[in-house]
Amino acid sequence: MERQADRVDALAAKAERKTSADDAAWANAQAAHDRLPEGGEPIKVGHHSEGRHRGAIARADNAMRKSVEASADATTAQARADAATHTTDARYSPVTVANRIETLGAELRKLERRITAQCYDDTRGYLDATAEQIQARAKRLAPHLDEKRDQIAYWEAVRAAQVASGKATGYDRSTVTKGDRVKIRGQWREVVRANVKTVSVTTGYTWTDTAPYAEIQQLVRPE
Repeated sequence: MERQADRVDALAAKAERKTSADDAAWANAQAAHDRLPEGGEPIKVGHHSEGRHRGAIARADNAMRKSVEASADATTAQARADAATHTTDARYSPVTVANRIETLGAELRKLERRITAQCYDDTRGYLDATAEQIQARAKRLAPHLDEKRDQIAYWEAVRAAQVASGKATGYDRSTVTKGDRVKIRGQWREVVRANVKTVSVTTGYTWTDTAPYAEIQQLVRPE
């Protein structure tokens, strides 16, 4: 118990450091962007300012890249800290986390489809969205899309941390094949088919059952 508490504290401290690094990287990226010529002024090729202008753009791009990397590191560190903290929290059970990622992914795809969805006209029926409509929808939905992507990134990081620690098994279509023996909900079954998101297994009757890969607790491959 004491070792687990020490691990939680260490991961929390690391997450805090990564978050601070993320904030600093973002501030640097903003500062580098602010030093660029206003209004997106193009580079004046051959002018004495060309070298300075190109250097400013390169520094701004580099700062933004570092900011993106720092943000990803902070997300991963926070997810690992949370996964360690909530070892007994039902929201952080491996199956629940995997299911949440699937649900969030479906919600994200639904939002993305809304951007280009057809419009209904009383006289002409369904019509393709115009460029202006698509642009307006993308702008309106941008905050929701960003939030959904952030949630997916967070829970994927939690999932990765659980797999790395052995708390989750991490099986998928590439690691499960027909004939394998898998333990699901405490019972051993034989794999009939490895689907994209689920595995079909024998039941002892004439029909088969399907289960998400996240529910596979153990796998044994025939000799």
